[in-house]
Amino acid sequence: MGNALLAGVSGLKAHQTMLDVTGNNLANLNTYGFKGSRTVFADMLSSTLREGTEPTENTGGTNPIQVGSGTQVASVDRIMTQGGLVTTGQPLDMAIEGEGYFVLNNGQTDAFTRVGSFAVDSGYYLVDPGTGYRVQRFGTEGETEGFQTNDSIKIPYDVTLEAQATENINVSGNLNGNASSPTTNVLGSRLQYTAGEMVTETTLLADLNETSGLVDGDEIQITGTDCDGDAVNATYIIADATTATVGDLLTAISAAFTGSTASIFSGEIRMTDDAAGYSQTDMMLEFTGTGGGVPTGTFTMPEYFQILEAGGEATQDVSIEIFDSQGIGHILGASFVSNVAGDWDLVITSIAGEVDNLNDRRISGITFQETGNYGGIVGTPPDDPTFSITFSNAPDTVRVIEVDFGLVGGRQITVSGEEVGLATVSMDDQDGYTSGQLASMSVTQEGILAGLFTNGVTQNIASIKMAVFQNPAGLAALGNSYFAASGNSGDPLYTRGMSGGAGTIRGGSLEQSNVDVAGEFVNLIQAQNGYQANARTIKVANEMLKELANLIR
Repeated sequence: MGNALLAGVSGLKAHQTMLDVTGNNLANLNTYGFKGSRTVFADMLSSTLREGTEPTENTGGTNPIQVGSGTQVASVDRIMTQGGLVTTGQPLDMAIEGEGYFVLNNGQTDAFTRVGSFAVDSGYYLVDPGTGYRVQRFGTEGETEGFQTNDSIKIPYDVTLEAQATENINVSGNLNGNASSPTTNVLGSRLQYTAGEMVTETTLLADLNETSGLVDGDEIQITGTDCDGDAVNATYIIADATTATVGDLLTAISAAFTGSTASIFSGEIRMTDDAAGYSQTDMMLEFTGTGGGVPTGTFTMPEYFQILEAGGEATQDVSIEIFDSQGIGHILGASFVSNVAGDWDLVITSIAGEVDNLNDRRISGITFQETGNYGGIVGTPPDDPTFSITFSNAPDTVRVIEVDFGLVGGRQITVSGEEVGLATVSMDDQDGYTSGQLASMSVTQEGILAGLFTNGVTQNIASIKMAVFQNPAGLAALGNSYFAASGNSGDPLYTRGMSGGAGTIRGGSLEQSNVDVAGEFVNLIQAQNGYQANARTIKVANEMLKELANLIR
């Protein structure tokens, strides 16, 4: 009966533990990221009344006679199954779907959690607002831009995303290969007026703002290419600064170019081809001073001319906004023009804003395969189709911009001559932008925090650090839904989402508790029944001891 009492007591203790575990599970029913536990019982060491014997030739063997001493709690196992995900709509809430833990740090040690309810503190760090632990990052995202400088994730609300000059432009779509509407190439550049008067052919060059201080012997260099692409290089010398007129300059320009005529129209120098069709006419005027020396006066002739209409067997216009190094936007106009062989050029026709010079404005020899797919560039390195601009706010820097037409044989840009309506080509993307401030954030499935800035640019801010363990059930609970590595959990393997065994990160969501209410209610009933049964064992044993005592009296 003594064993019965001890066994009953052990049963009470074990079922009390079962009740405690079940109660804790139910208490954390609505705790985000909580992992429920279960109680596992094991019997205690038994007393052997008789050892078992082996069979003999004439008799069979006998089983051992043992009396158990009760039960004990063998383990309290943590159930690491996935909890349901609930959408919160908060951009900095994160849930892990699959394996892994968020890594937080208090300045001394790492803690691991499944709860991703994060916020930004006054120091702009991403933290758990309940404890102040800082969320840790993985990889190098955000370092180049200066967003990240240590292991904790800093949200750059206090950092200005610096402007970036355009270096690449993407072109896509379809060109209309129907070459039945030739256009005439026309260049134009407006001259500055004097005293508000309209410039005409009879206007003296000395009266123009561009040629203030003109003296005898000053020179104007006339350079460029004619309609056939041949180089033009001529010099107009001012013999008499008191009589030289705009008309004299126009005559010199017309004489320098074959197949084109210079004129004045509404105060603007015009260079018009004599015939329609594919043309490479381009012109620059540059003042070189007396005999090529230092200019005597202020002389700022236009160094590049806008192409008012690009000459080609077929022409299709495109445009895009590009940015200089200060983040100032400039609308760039361009035209695709075809020649009689069916090849195309991309020529930059105009750039809005302060521009000192436009060089290498034509990308020639864009070819297409018989299927209409892009066929590469003839005459220009296929990996380097570029043009060059010098902006006025950076006169010493030639800005080289590369144009991407896609892979040879690809369909990023195509040509078709069946219908005029098939002309869909466009400059649809470029990599420059003005400066901006962080406006909003989102997180990718890999755990990369992406920031949308006020300039419309999206930049990676940081990558969320995750940890995976060989035995997650072996982690030690620290409270606040935190865990620490233990001897049986294994060391943490640090990684990012969807890599190294880690699961997917879901932004705007939190993981719910994985506690099964129905199952826990069953556990409550079982704990109660077990407790009652063991209490009954103690009561009966006690009554039997009383009966024995009465017999002894």
